[in-house]
Order: sequence, then structure tokens, then C-alpha cells
Amino acid sequence: MAKQAKAETVEVAPQKVVVKSTPKKEVKPTWEIKDRTYYLKGNQSPLTLKIPGRHTKKHALLYFDQNNGKQREIRYATNQDSPLVDEQKGEVTLGHIMFKDGVLSVPKQKQNLQKLLSLYHPLKERIYTELNLQADAEDELDIIEQEIEALNAAKSMAIDQAEAILRVELGSRVSQMSSKELKRDLLLFAKKNPNLFIELANDENVQLRNIAIMAVENGVVTLSQDQRSFNWGSNGRKLMNVPFDENPYSAMAAWFKTDEGVEVYKSIEKKLL
Repeated sequence: MAKQAKAETVEVAPQKVVVKSTPKKEVKPTWEIKDRTYYLKGNQSPLTLKIPGRHTKKHALLYFDQNNGKQREIRYATNQDSPLVDEQKGEVTLGHIMFKDGVLSVPKQKQNLQKLLSLYHPLKERIYTELNLQADAEDELDIIEQEIEALNAAKSMAIDQAEAILRVELGSRVSQMSSKELKRDLLLFAKKNPNLFIELANDENVQLRNIAIMAVENGVVTLSQDQRSFNWGSNGRKLMNVPFDENPYSAMAAWFKTDEGVEVYKSIEKKLL
């Protein structure tokens, strides 16, 4: 009986599976059809102000298209749908772009003018901006929250820290103020400039600087006439030299953090009590 031939086994190298990634489509912001208002920046409100509506040698009205790397000319043509010249066809009727009392309101029917002002005009954010109630509300909310944070911090702040912060704003006059006057002015400062207040409240050098100033005002420490060195008021012994071109009190505040300065700081604190 003939032997059956064994089937030959052919090894096939494992095939690498290639997964094709689908390129993500660029999502463009949706253009909302609505009435739009534009206003001049810097609280300007002249009776009338005309801005250029077409490209000239004097006023370059060009938009750089990043998709094709080309400059595209823009102009306001009242009888065209697009503000881009290369998309306009036939004869054009040029229009004027006029702000009155610092404001220009453009109804939703004038999409060409809206797009020119909102998307393409080079003077946007330079001399005028678009009214955005939602963004303005968000900014206003941030300011209010920051103001509340600053006022809460000011309300619970110790008098010595309050004095240190107000000294930055009012100078040596704070030494003559009562605790109630300090608290009042601190709250007013926190309300008026919450950003700066929070920054100063978190800056430990402000307190150290205040101690240095109080030490000089009370004669515990003296500052030389050339403002180049600090000395003990009792015996004239030199404590430190002020580095060139530095504010002496800021320099001393930084010195208080050194090993030698820490001991002097503790001694000054005791003398000021």
C-alpha cells in the first residue's frame, strides 16, 4: 500500500495590520447671522469717524489667507455678497463705513459689511472692536469674583499686614492712621485694584519691607544719607550695605531672609513692639 505523502506546511509571515487614520476635518467656527455692533476703542466718541472701505496706496486693505498663502484685497461693495474683491463680480457700488458717536450698528441684512468688519478689516482691535455681550459678561464676572476675593481677604487681614500693603500705596502717611482708617482704606484699595491687592497680599517681601521702613521711622535702624547702608540706631554698628541701584528697603527685605538677617529681623520686631 503506497504511503500517503505528507502535506507540506508553508509558513506565512504574520501580516502587519495597517490601520488607516482618518484625518480630522477642520472645524470652522460657525458664522452667526445676527445684528452686530462695533465701537471705537479707548473711549473715543467723535461725532463721526470714517474708516477706509477699499484698498488704496494710502490705506492697505489686505487680508492674508493662510490657506493659500496669499494676500487678498478687501472692499465694501454694497451690491456684493462678499467683501473679498476676487469673489466680487460685475460692477460694484462702493459704500462708506462711518462710526457715529463712536458706534456703528450693522443689521443682519448687511452680511458683507459685517464680515468685512468682523473677519477681515486690519483696523479691528486696533481702533475698533465688536461688541460681544457674552464675552463682556464673562470678563465682568471674573472682575466681580476677584473683587469679592480681595475684599474678603482685606476684611480678615491683620493690622500689621494691612499697614504693610497700604504703605506701598500711601507711603509713610500710614504711620499716622488709626486702625479704623487703615481698615477703611484697605477695603477701598482692595475694591479699586483687586489684582494688585491680591498680588501684594501674597508677597512676603511687602511685610518685610514694611518692617524695615518702620525700623527707620522709629530710630531702631538708621539709613545713611547716601542710602548705601543700614546701621543700628543705638550704637551705629553697620548691619548691611545696599547693593548698587537697588531700593534700600527692598534690599533690606531680601537681607532679612539670610541667616544673619533673620536674627536682626527678630531683634527689630521685639524693639518695635
